[in-house]
Amino acid sequence: MKFKILTLIIVFLFLSGLKLFSQTNAVDYSKKPAEFVYKGISFYQLPYAYNALEPFIDKETVMIHYDRHHKTYFTKYVDAMEAKPELQVKIEDVLKKISQYSDAIHNNAGGYYNHILYWQIMQPDGNNMPKGILASAIDKKFGSFENMKKQITDAALSRFGSGWVWLSVNEKHELFVSSTANQDCPLMDIVKERGTPIFALDVWEHAYYLKYQNKRKDYVDNFWKLINWTVVEKLYEEAGK
Repeated sequence: MKFKILTLIIVFLFLSGLKLFSQTNAVDYSKKPAEFVYKGISFYQLPYAYNALEPFIDKETVMIHYDRHHKTYFTKYVDAMEAKPELQVKIEDVLKKISQYSDAIHNNAGGYYNHILYWQIMQPDGNNMPKGILASAIDKKFGSFENMKKQITDAALSRFGSGWVWLSVNEKHELFVSSTANQDCPLMDIVKERGTPIFALDVWEHAYYLKYQNKRKDYVDNFWKLINWTVVEKLYEEAGK
């Protein structure tokens, strides 16, 4: 009898602790992530709440993608910066000479930079259209917005395994679409087509699998409904300076 009572007490205490732990660690998806500083360096602050991109990208995916995947690239890159003072410059300058560094620095620098652009060009009420000089540049290069959209979508669907699709600006200030594997990007001196990226589409499975499973096309189609073309146009203008 005493053993049974003791067992019930232990189970009760365990369940109470588990409930308290879950409440303490609960995520408020309706708020932006809290500011995160690691070794004196601030992590990129997500400009919207975890649930802001729904129904196109679910809140759990945003939380896991940002708080775990992206943040891990950031902390590992900061650790590398601490060990190598030559990395304590603009990350774009590191990426342009990435062939000089280890695979770990290559992957973590790329992962940190790429995701910043990915989050930056999305907004809750996207689905607008390019305007101004960006719209003119798209028409000049691709013939129409729809042609560019198809080229990016086709690149995303044909990318085998993990990687990214980019809209970038080359040294002649011309737009081009490219796709890279893993955490590579057009800034790196190891890629075939180099330039300054102004649009990033993440096609790693962790970007969409919780909601879309293996239906990458559905994810890509809905991604277009979130684009903040005002930001993309600003990046296009800055790429020419």
